[in-house]
Amino acid sequence: MSITIDLITQSNLAGIPLLPLFRDSLYGIFGLIMILFFHGGSINFIIMRFERLTDQNLSKKQFNRVFFHFYFTFFFIALVHMIEIIIWTIYILELDLIHEGIKTLIFVGSCYTTIGFIEDILPAGWKSLAFFISFSGLFSMAWTTSVMIGMTNSYKTAWNLKHHQRDPSAS
Repeated sequence: MSITIDLITQSNLAGIPLLPLFRDSLYGIFGLIMILFFHGGSINFIIMRFERLTDQNLSKKQFNRVFFHFYFTFFFIALVHMIEIIIWTIYILELDLIHEGIKTLIFVGSCYTTIGFIEDILPAGWKSLAFFISFSGLFSMAWTTSVMIGMTNSYKTAWNLKHHQRDPSAS
């Protein structure tokens, strides 16, 4: 029995230990899914609110309110990303991988934004978790970018209508 357990715990592929990689992947995928569900729900709520208010403001020719909602929505989207960094931080702290909150926050922020300005402080056997933090940041930023492009079109429509220019979406 112990030979089988040793084989499982000592197995590797091209020098990569499989058991820690499998464990990392499970925890990483769970964290990634948790962040993407949070991001999707938050972004959906924010953009639906923006579109509803923008449609009302455009119909009433309240163009400055569209501009206000546009910038206010940007603030809330930035807040969502900061909360996601905090969620990853709490997750890593709860897994007891890093013991200092500020160091964890800075590390997670570095991975999430994919800037990589801090060295990897995860313990041995957990290093690949950083990839999943980065994946969640990449996916979330891409999702946010697509939402913001749509918002920019509404902003441009309001700007053109306010300044009596032809609405390009009308043709």
